[in-house]
Amino acid sequence: MAAGIVLLASAAPSFSLASGTKPGVPTRQDPELMLIDVYEALSENRLREAQSRADALVAAYPNFRLGHLVRGDLLLLYTQAIRTFGAAANAPAENMAALRAEAMVRLKSLRERPDPALVPQALLQLRPEQKNALLVDARRSRLYVYERDKDDRFRLVRDYYVSQGKLGVDKFREGDQKTPLGIYYITSRVPGPKLPAFYGPGALPINYPNEWDRVNDRGGSGIWFHGTPPDSYSRPPLSSDGCIVLPNPDMIELSATVEVGMTPVIISEQLKFVTPAKAEAERVAANRLLEAWRADLETTDPHKLRAHYSQHFKAMRGQNLDAWMTRIQSANLGARQIAVSLRDVSLFRYPEQKGQKEMIVAAFTQEAVIGKGRHVTRKRQYWAQEGGQWKIVSEANIQ
Repeated sequence: MAAGIVLLASAAPSFSLASGTKPGVPTRQDPELMLIDVYEALSENRLREAQSRADALVAAYPNFRLGHLVRGDLLLLYTQAIRTFGAAANAPAENMAALRAEAMVRLKSLRERPDPALVPQALLQLRPEQKNALLVDARRSRLYVYERDKDDRFRLVRDYYVSQGKLGVDKFREGDQKTPLGIYYITSRVPGPKLPAFYGPGALPINYPNEWDRVNDRGGSGIWFHGTPPDSYSRPPLSSDGCIVLPNPDMIELSATVEVGMTPVIISEQLKFVTPAKAEAERVAANRLLEAWRADLETTDPHKLRAHYSQHFKAMRGQNLDAWMTRIQSANLGARQIAVSLRDVSLFRYPEQKGQKEMIVAAFTQEAVIGKGRHVTRKRQYWAQEGGQWKIVSEANIQ
């Protein structure tokens, strides 16, 4: 029996947390933390306590298949040694592989939680109205919710297990069963009663494809955050057609925290973390880029302004740099100088995509006073490193 206990406990993280006490999380029974309690008892050869905790887990979450799998193995341990995870289950090999994958990714993500002394490199600056940001780490099958505190520092307040596309990430076309990589926004809420039961308590669509996706001919649609059918607590890590799927209790909790049109969603293959000092230096540098562009836009000198743009510039509707510069000059109505101010600025490091250069995306409201006229536009710019300099590779007016 001891060998079987070691086998079951071998995936356990190297720390322990009591159920419902994940840092920064409202107290409630959390199936992941209850599962950790089971493994903790196993690692200390307390089989009866592990069994009791497993019983409590499946009682609290009767549709949590992974919990039932672990409980079944514990029951089997009373009669024989086990040599494989899920030995007590009588299920197709494909189903067992999916449950094993879920177990490992859940435990691994809890063992490798983000260092609270570091911040996500992707988060440079949120506009004043933005309270939090959603960051998906595809490799860990994890969604992290970061909140900006009163000192403009980013703090991890919640995280969730998620499922993603059957064929992973970096979506390119309709039907490729991949989840996109990029920066998006929640566009609406779709309540559960308006959807088939498959989607659980509701859905949060995102604006895939965004401007950068369209410039790069990425297609497809209908990428949502959504829940699971009533008979399933969760789904395997790679199981959707491209959407991001959460357990229903987590989906309800998440939906209550997001703001339509305001909450940014950053989907990365693997999140990177940096010190607050490095993040602040990158934020300041990005703002300097934007300020230099603004100052040269005010001069209406086309040569100065053009220097900020890449020769490979391409707008969402296919305009090249010449066409885009003509558009800017036309909007200036022939004025020799204009007054331009920028506000509500957000700045992000763009997630890495295959073959893509290092990028920053900036969104801001531009107010231009031309003569007696006042023109207000919301813009989004994509900046990339070219020859050691940052250049605008795409730009769009947004709502």
